[in-house]
Amino acid sequence: MKSEIVQSPAAPAAIGPYSQAIKAGNLLFCSGQIALDPKTMNMVGSNAAEQAEQVLKNLAAVLTAGGASMAHVVRTTIFLASMADFAAVNEVYGRHFGSHKPARATVAVKELPKGGLVEIDCIAAL
Repeated sequence: MKSEIVQSPAAPAAIGPYSQAIKAGNLLFCSGQIALDPKTMNMVGSNAAEQAEQVLKNLAAVLTAGGASMAHVVRTTIFLASMADFAAVNEVYGRHFGSHKPARATVAVKELPKGGLVEIDCIAAL
């Protein structure tokens, strides 16, 4: 199966040796997004809810570049620096996905890149 690199200038450039997303067949695999402003590459938001807003905007930009939208997402993983932020991030996540409810896992991790509080990745079916 042939794969294609997907990039969007409306999302932060990769900060490591990876692609924003890879399209393989009818699937789009989006790398984890943190709360980086795509123009400045600086972190946005002082709390998990504010960071989740930027994370989901970044993820939406990558999905759009790959020919998808939030409605195409079938699986997400949320990484939190603290499970104490679960409810706040869940509220933001729910607003962005609306009635669409992809399969999901949420895990707490010791730390995230650039001191972030939230990271989200996803898989979309086109």
